[in-house]
Amino acid sequence: MEYTFSGEWITMPTFAKAVPVNVFHRQTEEPELHNVLPQNSHMLFRKKFAVQGKEAVKIYITADDYYKLYINGTFVTQGPAPGYPFHYYYNEIDITEFVREGENTLAVHAYYQGLDNRVWVSKDDRSGLLFDVVQGGTVLAKSDKTVLCRIHSGFSALKTTGYRLQFLQQYDSRSREVGFEKADFDDSAWETAAIRTHVDYTLFRQPTKQLALSFVKPASVTKIDGGYRVDFGRMYVGYLTAEAKGKEGETVTIRCGQELQDDGSVRYELRASAVYDERWVLSGGCDVLSEYDYKSFRYAELLCSDDCVIENIRMQIRHYPYEEKAVCRYDDPVLKRIWRLAADSLQYGVQEIIQDCMEREKGQYLGDGLFTSSTLAVLTGDTAIMEKLIAEALRSSFINRGLMICSPCSFMQEGSDYVFMIPGFLLLHTFLSKSTEFAASCYDAVKDVMDYFEEAFAGEDGLLRDVDQWCVVDWPKEARDGYDFELNGVGVTPGLHNVVNAYYIGAIKAMNCLAKRLGKAPYRDETPVLKSFQDMFYRKEAGLFRDAEKTEHISLPANAFALMFDLCPDRETEERIVKMMMEAEASRTAFFTSFACLASFTRLGKMDNLQAFIKNEGRWLRMLREGATATFEAWGKDAKWNTSLFHLCYTFVALFLTDWGQETFLKEISE
Repeated sequence: MEYTFSGEWITMPTFAKAVPVNVFHRQTEEPELHNVLPQNSHMLFRKKFAVQGKEAVKIYITADDYYKLYINGTFVTQGPAPGYPFHYYYNEIDITEFVREGENTLAVHAYYQGLDNRVWVSKDDRSGLLFDVVQGGTVLAKSDKTVLCRIHSGFSALKTTGYRLQFLQQYDSRSREVGFEKADFDDSAWETAAIRTHVDYTLFRQPTKQLALSFVKPASVTKIDGGYRVDFGRMYVGYLTAEAKGKEGETVTIRCGQELQDDGSVRYELRASAVYDERWVLSGGCDVLSEYDYKSFRYAELLCSDDCVIENIRMQIRHYPYEEKAVCRYDDPVLKRIWRLAADSLQYGVQEIIQDCMEREKGQYLGDGLFTSSTLAVLTGDTAIMEKLIAEALRSSFINRGLMICSPCSFMQEGSDYVFMIPGFLLLHTFLSKSTEFAASCYDAVKDVMDYFEEAFAGEDGLLRDVDQWCVVDWPKEARDGYDFELNGVGVTPGLHNVVNAYYIGAIKAMNCLAKRLGKAPYRDETPVLKSFQDMFYRKEAGLFRDAEKTEHISLPANAFALMFDLCPDRETEERIVKMMMEAEASRTAFFTSFACLASFTRLGKMDNLQAFIKNEGRWLRMLREGATATFEAWGKDAKWNTSLFHLCYTFVALFLTDWGQETFLKEISE
């Protein structure tokens, strides 16, 4: 049962009458948005409340876009996970250990970013905070007009970074709001909050866990000319913090990075199109650095005068709670190293959502996320992130019946092959969770998506043509092995090509398997469209599949996906494709083709091929050879022009290195 709030949505008085802006649209549309709320708004709220007795105390809380909660000066938690307004999340937190009998102080640092990016549903003029503090059924405090509020003047935006995913900040320790979370802070000059006039949320308890946050100390701190250089020993996601004593008004330059330059300095202009270059203005006393938004880094430099002393440098790391319950199924030390790389990347990389990369987009992409969340489920037994990912994708049907591939956010992007992955991974979820309940709740929505593509794009032969949603095939495009079909990122791609139809037939097959598991009638017979696929793309003289209707080019993706989805006309063709996979240079594959190769080897029981493919020097071993402590976005740092060095998609290798019953699963769905 969902909680019913006594409190009301509150915000800054000048924000209270803002009317929500519709940021949702098809990718091909470019609506003109008229926003009134200021971007990068750091809003502070304080409320006193009294606790009597030892009975447990809970807080129900949410904010738009985000909050960080303090009780009596101690940090408690942060959230919520992003959601659409019609399915927005609140958190239920036991705060008993943070309160004391008598008077207590609740303080919240809420944030409205105001950018149309992949992080949140923002730039929509929705801001504010909602909470109830409850003890034994009695509301001790709630968000109302008695809550005090103020804009935090200590944070000012320098510029945006990455794909406009966050603001780089200057933090000023001289601001009057420093220490706002402490119980004895003087808030006598603060104003009272206002009730929001326009509220359109439907609230749901967050189905996933709260983030785990902890502090790690540096592996080394080196005094350099003009400051300090720090190495945390591996890649993390989090916030830099430190204590500094310097002259009033002195500015410390803070530069973070994922690797070092040849001269030993921190490469703060990241490969992944992000720049981590921020400022900290000192008060003249003993100052503590505060960062609100997070970054992905291993190294940091704090550049200051010789008279400035910086101590207690740490990183507050953040990640989804991770309890490893699996092991590598092989004794091979090389495979164990690769398995460990994937597992560590999951432990420190998964956040409130599955992100494709930590420093360029921070977006929950459906295709990447299905690989990553299923691997997380195998290694931890936790399917909640996987369920949230699929559910959020299906909720995006209000924007486009064919779904959005990045959700929930205010950046609109569509893609067909990612959508066709849903049935297969939903089937995998039933196997991993040993339950059909979630799949049953999704089935009708997935069926409608499949029906939409058939109605909108299927020709008389059943194959999809002129699809107006991007088919990625593989990424970067240089890793498509010359796939001979023009793949536009936006708009209609005229013509008929192989991979989107291979995915489509695979999705039909998975839907039929789902229907059988759920006790439903078969979705539809895939035989006619399979025959059309073979008639259109299979070249008998080569014994392989071509890329598209108007080319004779034969690429690895065109054949790898056909093999993964069991679309080959005979065993001889399967063997030819396996040979093609094993002989291909690593540069001819990337995320999705590599997954198709590994899934094909597993389906065919070719485990020697699987191990050899994984151990290829140009794949995961190249990452390790180049110093990876987290999986890269490509096989190597220079393999694409904007490579993320903390990208979770390639963690899927652990799916094939862990014994979770994959052979049984594949046998079951093929029968």
